[in-house]
Amino acid sequence: MQENRSLKAYNTFGVDVSAKYFVEVSSVEELIEIFKNAPTQKRSDSKTLFIGGGSNILLTKDFEGLVIQLNLKGISEEILNENEVLVTSQAGENWHEFVAYCLNKNYGGLENLSLIPGNVGTSPMQNIGAYGTEIKDTFVRCKVLNLETLEVEEFDHEKCNFGYRESIFKREGKGKYVILEVTFKLTRKEHLIKTEYGAIQSELANLGIENPTIQEVSKAVINIRQSKLPDPKVLGNAGSFFKNPTISLSQFEYLKEKFSTIPGYPNGDFVKVPAGWLIEQCGWKGKQIGNVASHELQSLVIVNKTGNASGKEIFDFSTMIIESVKEKFGIELEREVNII
Repeated sequence: MQENRSLKAYNTFGVDVSAKYFVEVSSVEELIEIFKNAPTQKRSDSKTLFIGGGSNILLTKDFEGLVIQLNLKGISEEILNENEVLVTSQAGENWHEFVAYCLNKNYGGLENLSLIPGNVGTSPMQNIGAYGTEIKDTFVRCKVLNLETLEVEEFDHEKCNFGYRESIFKREGKGKYVILEVTFKLTRKEHLIKTEYGAIQSELANLGIENPTIQEVSKAVINIRQSKLPDPKVLGNAGSFFKNPTISLSQFEYLKEKFSTIPGYPNGDFVKVPAGWLIEQCGWKGKQIGNVASHELQSLVIVNKTGNASGKEIFDFSTMIIESVKEKFGIELEREVNII
């Protein structure tokens, strides 16, 4: 266990804060031992922070407790039948590398989630999604460590209570569990190709592909993401900083009268509105204040423009965006990134 360890390399924003205590674990046994041997360390309160790939957090200050980096590795498979396979990944596996592993095996279901930053262990936490696919579509179960009892438990699909960028792990289970491994049910032959999103269709057309394989869908998604989103290794960011808000149909119709070009995706009595469009309409796209900016190609992404931004600067910048969108559209954006 180390003291006063810099966390700059452990968060994709590249914010330079330190942890009072830091330890890296590579097995469940090691993780349990840490808590058994640190009885004064409360397990499920704000004094413990688990870090995976560091891709969905904003560290706003030094962490006055114990930071644990989960480095659990390994992938296993269980063939169910001619068309289905269960693939289980340990929490510390890199998400995109895991997707690539599945694609190399011709296992379908995760291709639309290619190039999303972070580790597998955090994927169910916010039900990651992109281009018409979410984790919940292929998720079967995950094993977790109950931080109060130090016993390993299993959560099935229903128990995870998935929502839009939500799960039990972000709500009532926050701080009570740490995800150890995740199991997905994928296809081996009869793949469900999802290319409904216009951006994917356009990119496949650019590639001259009419009937794409899952590997070609992945390639299209990678091309799109690389063209729109900055590489965190080059420009510190956490991907999409805000959730796309869902508003009532009546509110959308009211806004449509005032802003005729506002896009919306109906879902029953509600409409999902792209946060990026709202932010851009408020003049934030490419705007820089101090060390922080909204990315010039995707206003939904906040970047550590100079590499020297503090977490507080980034948080304050996001607050200004939220306030301006609320003032113009009456919609209050919600941060997708976890604020620490």
